[in-house]
Amino acid sequence: MNSTVLAFGFLEYVVFLLSTTCHEASHALVAKWGGDMTAFEGGQVSLNPIPHLRREIFGMVVLPLIGILSGTGLIGYASAPYNPAWSIQHPKRSGLMSLAGPSANFALAILAGIIMRIGLTAGVFLPGSISSDAIVEPASAGIATGAATILSVFFSLNLLLGCFNLLPIPPLDGFGVLGLFTDSEGALRLQHLRMKLGGAGMLVGILIASRLLPYVYDPLLEKGIRLIYLFYKFPHFQP
Repeated sequence: MNSTVLAFGFLEYVVFLLSTTCHEASHALVAKWGGDMTAFEGGQVSLNPIPHLRREIFGMVVLPLIGILSGTGLIGYASAPYNPAWSIQHPKRSGLMSLAGPSANFALAILAGIIMRIGLTAGVFLPGSISSDAIVEPASAGIATGAATILSVFFSLNLLLGCFNLLPIPPLDGFGVLGLFTDSEGALRLQHLRMKLGGAGMLVGILIASRLLPYVYDPLLEKGIRLIYLFYKFPHFQP
């Protein structure tokens, strides 16, 4: 592994850390608004990564760094605590709590996309490629070089996190979002199903979701990037 690949891996990790913190803080905040103070009392209603790191040090630090240093790619996880009894009693509120995390990721992706589009319009950036790390390129050397890469990674990684977590497969947030479409009895069945699956079932769910993810993420990434380029006046080159 050369220094360039390693540096890019750590950039991805920083973006992952910030994005995951926003994701979990959003879960915690919406749960607090809905009456479940579990995550709030644990300090998770915060954009400070420290409380989230303390809760999931392996998923947010050890596992991602192993992936980066081994060259296998960035992988990690985090979680916000909640009260299962509250979830069953208030399935709609619980569904909104589940939806809040992926929504935060999509919001960050949209923000990065808007900034890139503004940069294109201002001539700071040039169109790059349909990729995860070079959506835009700097029009000239300087600070724009780093900004182009950071914004590209923010856009693609948050889009990926949002898509992955919204898949309706336990233990992902999309499974919890099903609470928006059921009543207390249905929510109880969903909770029982989640508990019945256990750790092995959750692992199988993640593996299945990982196989399904490209079918959702890849086309959405392409469409999102083309939307960033929309109405951009590409120069006409004479043959």
